Amino acid sequence: MADRRARVLVADDNREMAQAIADGLVARGYDAFAVASGREAAARLDAEPVDAVVTDLRMPDVDGLELLATSRRLDATRPVIVMTAYSAIDTAVESIRRGAYHYLTKPFKQDELAIFLGRALDDVNVRREASTLKTTLRARFSATSLIGTSRSIVAVRERIQRVADAPTPVIVLGETGTGKGLVARALHADSRRASKAYVAVNCAALPEPLLESELFGHVKGAFTGAVAERGGLFAEADGGSLFLDEIGDMPPALQAKLLHVLESGTVRPVGASREVAVDVRVVAATHRDLGALAREGKFRQDLLYRLDVVPIVLPSLRERREDIPALLEHFLAASRARHPASSVRGFGAAAVAALSARRWPGNVRELAHTVERLVLLAHAPEIGLDELREFVPGEDAPRSLEGDLEFGGDIIPLRDLERRYAAWALAQTGGHRGKTAEKLGVDPKTLRKWLGEVERQSAPDDEDA
Repeated sequence: MADRRARVLVADDNREMAQAIADGLVARGYDAFAVASGREAAARLDAEPVDAVVTDLRMPDVDGLELLATSRRLDATRPVIVMTAYSAIDTAVESIRRGAYHYLTKPFKQDELAIFLGRALDDVNVRREASTLKTTLRARFSATSLIGTSRSIVAVRERIQRVADAPTPVIVLGETGTGKGLVARALHADSRRASKAYVAVNCAALPEPLLESELFGHVKGAFTGAVAERGGLFAEADGGSLFLDEIGDMPPALQAKLLHVLESGTVRPVGASREVAVDVRVVAATHRDLGALAREGKFRQDLLYRLDVVPIVLPSLRERREDIPALLEHFLAASRARHPASSVRGFGAAAVAALSARRWPGNVRELAHTVERLVLLAHAPEIGLDELREFVPGEDAPRSLEGDLEFGGDIIPLRDLERRYAAWALAQTGGHRGKTAEKLGVDPKTLRKWLGEVERQSAPDDEDA
């Protein structure tokens, strides 16, 4: 509405009164027009865009309350201001109960009407912007934000969508950098709790006394430095979701308090004598083996049972290499948006093959940081092998296949070895398939078969994923 004047309909069975009010609003910057009956006003609302309505309450055919109902049926966000004589204030109050923004008793000053009209339109704009922001955030953090078409990541997306609305706790498992935080955000964004708070805390980042106060809150004077009451993160997340990252590092005493919250739905702040009811969906995450920690006595078995109702296991990037080309494109677009002066426009086929062959111990997070480094430092419009060798430390595409063929790490299937070796060989020849097939001593058809996954993902046709 910033680029046009707000259009206001003024309805009063006294045509001269309606026109005088409309003229006054036009003089104050509005695009206002007058109608002399409620029936005509209702027809105009149904036929053309109107941003706000100013209506008399008492009109012979369709009165102000009926017009208010019609306006709200057509557009519940459109503000309606009613005008009434002093004798009909009870009816005016009823109009507020039914959704009118404000009422004015006749006679009133035009400036008074303009002030309330401006406030009403500002409120509408704020609500619409908030709604748009919520929709944008939901789209950004929903399960669809998890990039990839591999079977494992598709399964993760499907599980998120199936359990998003369940009140049951969820535990997200996976190596560091696989995107556990994104899964937690997606569980919140795709649930009925999306309009409420999403709160996250890293259980490994705070010492035990501070973490206890942070999670459960405290009363004034509960300990040295507690100069004011604090609600805590459970209270802050009431109605929404609480993400407990690195739950495996939570101290045992706090594990007991967390179990109590999950079972009772109540929180007792530090130093308090009463418990407070909370409605919070808990999502926990860890890269550690909680079963092993429980057997060692470092994690409560009963808490593990309570958290492990719905596990979501994130695959490492090594297990979903076919998603790397799509992730490269996503992180490239995001990095270029942050660094528009960069000359980098894309990745060459050889660079994609080489990056797809890496082990990526830091998983998707490492990949994202690598792309950002290349966008910041590389000069060539298209990233090739030279840029990788210069700006990507420890480039190993794959090193276990270089030199004297000294193998290391996990045993992998021969099919995966063929694909990785073929991708590495293709990178060494600068992406020249004919030369690669010749050096490998195979025909082009065999090479295409070995490169099948890489080739499909490279064919033309989103921090963690």
